[in-house]
Amino acid sequence: MKLCVLGSTGRVGQYFTKMALQNDISVSALLRNPEKFTHSILSQISFTKGDVLSKESVTEAMDGCDVVFSALSTDGANVLSEGMPTIIEAMKKEGISRIITIGTAGILQSRAEPHLLRYQSSESKRKLTRAAEDHHKAYTQLQESGLNWTIVCPTYLPDGEPTGMYRTEKDVLPIDGSRISTGDTAHFAFSLLKKNDFLQSRVGIAY
Repeated sequence: MKLCVLGSTGRVGQYFTKMALQNDISVSALLRNPEKFTHSILSQISFTKGDVLSKESVTEAMDGCDVVFSALSTDGANVLSEGMPTIIEAMKKEGISRIITIGTAGILQSRAEPHLLRYQSSESKRKLTRAAEDHHKAYTQLQESGLNWTIVCPTYLPDGEPTGMYRTEKDVLPIDGSRISTGDTAHFAFSLLKKNDFLQSRVGIAY
């Protein structure tokens, strides 16, 4: 298997990339700032210098890959929703059907108001919704793509090593879930490479 990893230097992406390398999986990364990785990791991966808004860079990074993993953040702008069409187009051009992405619990369904997403409902504690809105747009784009996508949706996301002990639930956040570490979010996303669970679904994850 060869993976295209987007957002590999981020808080979740770094854990995911290390897990792939530890399992002898080839990684092709799209890097804006290669210097964020240590030389030892850079020597183990192939990478394209560029960003997700460049069709040429994204297509080059995906060359020969079987699965795309994205841990891109909203980056204080609309990077996700502006970049997702480029990602989808490149995947189709390269014949890749499977993408696993990291989203946010805000785009899961609300338990209290099931017709709303959590960020739109009384469940949300956040006053600012810009990041959730960007994730929502990317989610809609994936829904319409015809690809085999899965969006892993963590709630409060402190840094932490993977334990492998957590709860997941399709479309909603596990009851009373309040946090999940970056390491365990990556651990669950990585586990999806070996199974066809949660295709074309959002998955809530929490302790």
